[in-house]
Amino acid sequence: MPLPFLTADRAFEATDDVALPFDDRDRWRRPYRPGPWRVGAAAILLLLASYVLFAAVIIALTGSVSEAGVVFGIALLVIAGALRLLRVGVWVSALGLRRVGFFLTHTVRWDRVAAVRTVQQPVRWLGLPRTVQGQALLLVRHDRAADDAQALLTTHNADFLARAEAFDRASDAVEAWGEEYRRG
Repeated sequence: MPLPFLTADRAFEATDDVALPFDDRDRWRRPYRPGPWRVGAAAILLLLASYVLFAAVIIALTGSVSEAGVVFGIALLVIAGALRLLRVGVWVSALGLRRVGFFLTHTVRWDRVAAVRTVQQPVRWLGLPRTVQGQALLLVRHDRAADDAQALLTTHNADFLARAEAFDRASDAVEAWGEEYRRG
C-alpha cells in the first residue's frame, strides 16, 4: 500500500500547487525525494559505520580505550558524512532557493533570481568528470551574466539518474516556486 504523504514522487495534480492552511511556506523543503543512488550510497556508508562501531566496541573491550575512541570518532565522521550526503540537493522556501552541497551551501534570495529554466546541454554523469547529453535546471541571477548560470539539478545526477519523470516534476516544482516568489 503506497503512502503518498511520505513521498514527493506521487502523481502530480493541480491541487498540489495550492498550499494547505498548515503548510509553512517559510520552511526550507526539498521539492523532490532523494534518488536511489544517493540513498544507496548513504546506506552503504551507514553499514560501514556499523562495522566500524562494532570494531570500536571490540577494541574497547580488549583494553585500549584511547584507540577505541579514535575508531569511534572515525565512525562518527562516516555517519555525519552519510547524513550530509542525504541533505545534498536543492531546497526552496518563500525566502529563496538554497543549493546544498556536500561541503558548501549557497542561498539565493528570490529577488536576486532572474530566471529558473530547464535547458538541454551536456551534464556531468553522477558528478564525475564524464559528461553526457541531458537536461539541466539552471539558475540565472541578476548579478551575473546569463552564460554564468548554475546547474541546480540534472537528469544524470544522483537524484534523477534513470528517473526522467521525477526530474520533470522536480524542475517544474522549482520553476513554479521561482515564478511565484520572484513576482513578489
